[in-house]
Amino acid sequence: MSGRGLPALTGESGLKRYLAEIRKFPLLAPEEEYMLAKRWKEHGDPRAAHKLVTSHLRLVAKIAMGYRGYGLPVSEIVAEGNVGLMQAVKRFEPEKGFRLATYAMWWIRASIQEFILRSWSLVKIGTTSDQKKLFFNLRKAKSNIGAIEEGDLKPEHVTELADKLGVSAHEVVDMNRRLSAPDSSLNAPLRSEGESEWQDWLADDAESQETVLAESEEYGERKQLLEAALGELPEREREILRARKLQEEPSTLEELSARFGISRERVRQIEVRAFERLQEKMKAALKAKRGALG
Repeated sequence: MSGRGLPALTGESGLKRYLAEIRKFPLLAPEEEYMLAKRWKEHGDPRAAHKLVTSHLRLVAKIAMGYRGYGLPVSEIVAEGNVGLMQAVKRFEPEKGFRLATYAMWWIRASIQEFILRSWSLVKIGTTSDQKKLFFNLRKAKSNIGAIEEGDLKPEHVTELADKLGVSAHEVVDMNRRLSAPDSSLNAPLRSEGESEWQDWLADDAESQETVLAESEEYGERKQLLEAALGELPEREREILRARKLQEEPSTLEELSARFGISRERVRQIEVRAFERLQEKMKAALKAKRGALG
């Protein structure tokens, strides 16, 4: 699958046009998305894949805008997010019972974050899992506690952030200084003489992908199926699977090895077995549901 045929974003100056262009692609109803995904998976239909990708370009743009504070060109951030989206479409399995947007969000964020890490270099931000989490979570954590001051943080804010993020006060101070470049606000005007703001072009006449997922009855039913299937797994398998695949920040094999007192390889084996069982239970539940409706 390639990115040929997709709208191109060339530099900050082209963002307005790009956002307007991708808004022309319609969102997909659950049934249409399912059939397109089946056509791509079973027959390799490039037209189906293209439609799946273009219908989610707005989702990529919204996620990408959240990473504009790292001093990197927005065009490159969006491009990396689109790479993640295409990887998600390539690997998406509709029979598992999830919407593509739910699955794609992880791939989009992962692709963007890997690009940012490469651009900043591990020398600048550190190499441990905690340091990488701190790199991406510090701004949000500061906002949550109202630590909006520029420059060095107040001592009480340093202490609170260190506690919330599970790192030392020194690491908080150090990372805050490295990320001291001013953020680009979504409320900033497109041009100095204009009234339009960046966020105006993120708005959609239809409901957003996130809203569709959160409010749709279909999504709620599939989530219930997932929870029911998880509930049938042994407790340890369920906890490992949640930690490895159902968290925004997945736990590492090392972390779970220490938590359960078993080897990393054993954690990996349990994860694989639990995921296979979950897939089987979800497929069985979906088949039973469709049989009851049909």
